[in-house]
Amino acid sequence: MPTMTKHDAGTVCWVDLMAWDREKAQAFYGELFGWTYEVGTEETGYYTMARKQGHDVAALMQRSKDAPFPPTWNLYFSVESVDRALARVKELGGRELMAPMDVMDAGRMAFCQDPTGASFGLWQPKDFPGSGLVNEPGSMAWHEVKTRDGAKAQDFFCALFGLTAEKMPGEAMDYWVLNKPGAGPVCGVMQLTAQVPADVPAHCMTTFSVRNTDEAAATVARLGGKVLMAPFDSPYGRISIVADPGGAGFGIITLAEPPKS
Repeated sequence: MPTMTKHDAGTVCWVDLMAWDREKAQAFYGELFGWTYEVGTEETGYYTMARKQGHDVAALMQRSKDAPFPPTWNLYFSVESVDRALARVKELGGRELMAPMDVMDAGRMAFCQDPTGASFGLWQPKDFPGSGLVNEPGSMAWHEVKTRDGAKAQDFFCALFGLTAEKMPGEAMDYWVLNKPGAGPVCGVMQLTAQVPADVPAHCMTTFSVRNTDEAAATVARLGGKVLMAPFDSPYGRISIVADPGGAGFGIITLAEPPKS
């Protein structure tokens, strides 16, 4: 895919990691994805930009030791106005987790939660639009909301971002693909089944593109992470669900080749 200089409002534009240990996370993801880094200043909390092919693709930051949540990957939707979007979140039954704030000249952000408990960010771009590369090895490729109430979650995100939902056929699981008119698929919503332990909360998950899913999963294990779901084939590519050494979960996928015309 060509490089990205803009992300449509209502689409995922950025991801960052609340890391168990920022420097160890840099080493882990650097070897896994081939990322290079630019470490931010003390003023930014050493917010570290991860780069691939010269483009910003993600960021890492240190999780506070007393944070009420485990190490995790966050995702952010691009919006025209953070303040208006957050007001709409509340109207739709979601809640504010972090009030709107300006991030220097980069943009304006807030963090919130959908009515089912899945947390996500809002990003109003100024000088920084978000990831400069998507669907290429080492960059984000897909995003999912995993929740105990998929119908409520998909209604919320569709109303918030002007998306339309398409329920995937089959009885194995309840899964909706959310589409942005004119922009295509944005993310998925998956209903967590009774087989998922009850203490697993609603959450968002990002999947990153890799050249070889099996090799990448083996690298995760070798570097101290865990393979939570062994590589398997899907119509969209070969996928595995893994976690880094701090426990932050994410997906990896070797994207299927598009059909030739």
